[in-house]
Amino acid sequence: MKNILFAASECVPFIKTGGLADVVGSLPKYFQKEYFDCRVVMPKYKAIPEKYTSQMQYITNFYMDLNWRQQYVGVFKLELDGITYYFIDNEEHFSGDQIYGGMPWDLEKFAFFSKAVLSILPVVNFHPDVIHCHDWQTGLIPVYLHERFQGNDFFHNIKSVMTIHNLKFQGIWDKESIKSITGLSDYYFTPDKLEYNRDANYLKGGLVYADAITTVSRTYAEEIKTPFYGEGLDGLMRARANDLRGIVNGIDYNEYNPETDPCIAQHYNVKNFRKEKVKNKLALQQELGLETDPKVMMIGIVSRLTDQKGLDLIAYMMDEMCQDSIQLVVLGTGEAKYENMFRHFAWKYDKKVSANIFYSNDLSHRIYASCDAFLMPSLFEPCGLSQLMSLRYGTVPIVRETGGLKDTVEPYNEYENTGTGFSFANYNAHEMLGTIRYAERIYYDKRRDWNKIVDRGMEKDFSWHTAAMQYQELYDWLIGY
Repeated sequence: MKNILFAASECVPFIKTGGLADVVGSLPKYFQKEYFDCRVVMPKYKAIPEKYTSQMQYITNFYMDLNWRQQYVGVFKLELDGITYYFIDNEEHFSGDQIYGGMPWDLEKFAFFSKAVLSILPVVNFHPDVIHCHDWQTGLIPVYLHERFQGNDFFHNIKSVMTIHNLKFQGIWDKESIKSITGLSDYYFTPDKLEYNRDANYLKGGLVYADAITTVSRTYAEEIKTPFYGEGLDGLMRARANDLRGIVNGIDYNEYNPETDPCIAQHYNVKNFRKEKVKNKLALQQELGLETDPKVMMIGIVSRLTDQKGLDLIAYMMDEMCQDSIQLVVLGTGEAKYENMFRHFAWKYDKKVSANIFYSNDLSHRIYASCDAFLMPSLFEPCGLSQLMSLRYGTVPIVRETGGLKDTVEPYNEYENTGTGFSFANYNAHEMLGTIRYAERIYYDKRRDWNKIVDRGMEKDFSWHTAAMQYQELYDWLIGY
């Protein structure tokens, strides 16, 4: 039996701000139980719902030195769906209503968390063969493992994996502050370790010291070796190319299932979607006050409203798109300029555009089930989960060929009758509009071909099983089986 420990700053169902939580909450359930005992450790935030905190079992507490002071570490445990979760308690760090407080508070919070993750292991008597660290918040775990825990027999032979969910976020601050927060010696603050443009960088530390590095799609693993996508770490990514692999995220096929989804108006599957799926569209048109028309092409966007998601392209083309015979349903929050842009067009074209500037899990499911197409013109996209969800619901993705979008959406070829969606290569608003209009043409004029695209998309398997097998291979390779 091999022991794996996931360390992360968030995890469903306890707390979530983004896709990272979905990965950490779903993936451990898919490992083969007879070979892998996979557990998860995360902070015990005050914001975790009471229905979970009330079930947590107190294990112990102790004090841990973090450079110049002693800090309280409480340890709680909860078993849920066959997985053991550990929660690290410290009111000073984890009592806010928001799980991230911004810099520099988050730096001290996650230095504390990283050191506590290693410190609790002998106490809870769990010896992982591999600690799987997720994003910059856990970047110091491989560093501390190398620095002060390696001398202790208990920690001998523990390997570490660092997964990059989004390279844009790295945990960067001035070097002196980070020295003071972490208690690491000058040895670690050189250009080949944590130093980064005279500052210090948590994620870089993790990437230097981890035994293996993964990211969330094959194309993104290649892209981050280039200056455009590398966020200043492309040189390090090229240097560690032999230890870097891309494994596409999955989605939970039980939660995202058009046959059983409790959030949607009409259940359907790959056999009967031609008749049944449209009932969801009619229900959503009524719910959102759009013109009720089963034949009009409805395009969905469920997204953080930020530059990364390609919303400047959409803003540039909104008026043009609204001249076409389409409806557009938007759900998400983000930068004010994009929130207001969508509100403006929902006012200007009130029967065509619905702007829902908030986040609702239930409404997102209804959008995936109701729309004919799903628009995702990202500037960069490490993996992307929305296109996987739309494929699952028979909603045809229109994407830019980057990162995980390129790996998971096969562009339609009308001469060979292949493909599961539509895509364009350059980050260009006119190219995006041309692709949307091409999709409209197939939808309206070649309905049989369109339904075949839906068929192929719904037949694809992007469940966690495939990803879990690839992670298992990685762990076996690391442990040396």
